[in-house]
Amino acid sequence: MKKRAVLALGHRALGITLPDQQKAVTKTAEAIADLIEEGYQVAITHSNAPQVGMIHTAMNEFGKEHQDYTAAPMSVCSAMSQGYIGYDLQKAIREALLNRGLYRTVSTVLTQVIVDPYDEAFYTPTKVLGRYLNAEEAAKERKKGNYVVEEPGKGFRRIVAAPNPVAIVEIDAIKALLDADQVVIAAGGGGIPVLEQEHHLKGASAVVEKDLAAGKLAEETDADELIILTSVEKVKIHMGTDREEQLEEISVEEAKGYMEEGHFGVYNMLPKFRASISFLEKREGRRAIITSFDHVKAAVQGKTGTRIL
Repeated sequence: MKKRAVLALGHRALGITLPDQQKAVTKTAEAIADLIEEGYQVAITHSNAPQVGMIHTAMNEFGKEHQDYTAAPMSVCSAMSQGYIGYDLQKAIREALLNRGLYRTVSTVLTQVIVDPYDEAFYTPTKVLGRYLNAEEAAKERKKGNYVVEEPGKGFRRIVAAPNPVAIVEIDAIKALLDADQVVIAAGGGGIPVLEQEHHLKGASAVVEKDLAAGKLAEETDADELIILTSVEKVKIHMGTDREEQLEEISVEEAKGYMEEGHFGVYNMLPKFRASISFLEKREGRRAIITSFDHVKAAVQGKTGTRIL
């Protein structure tokens, strides 16, 4: 039986601009091919923060200059980012596999993620989005019901909620691809957040934290491993002090303790540990790994990375 893993890619694995992304995915694809060569079934999810911000800004600015066009809602911008990031990843992974004599179909599934309309995150938005606005533009955004925050000396920024993922709409299609031993890219950027209204799915003005979406994807595909790739080989605690320590193999209870002690911050490592713990507690025998994409092969072999059991 092959092991099944969900692999979450961070910013470094994708780059920011279009040319950067095309270069970055070539190297990232080799790390993914390493896993497949090791005998893994792989589902891939990814960050999209720079990309979705770029799309949102471009579409809104275009709408201002052309009266016949409207601004694009966040849900549409998220779908666009999933499409073009998935396109570059598909090509790079396919090529990396064929160069090793391996053939797998690589597919991107535009993925919707159901969120709870009563999630507390909707009352306290935190995710900054788009370019700086002047006072007049900020006032217009507030009139639309959007949240805006001022950064002194720079201007105003739009902020949106980051609710928790409840369920993945296209999960059956994703599982079918994995069961057929194919490579699937899904829930990119945390997925497109939607609100369930009977049979209708309404796009939400929000973003889902991609690490939490990766954990939900791993849980719903019954994965054996959740692998979260970031900029560091191993997570550290007591950073910047003489007690600085790299975490290697730790238990869920130890991870919970470090979280409670406040080692991981709110927006950096904390979502990665939240996702890992939630995934691990759903079934025995699972493993979560946090490491950099250039150390992923060694990490799954137990040689490096932060491994939570």
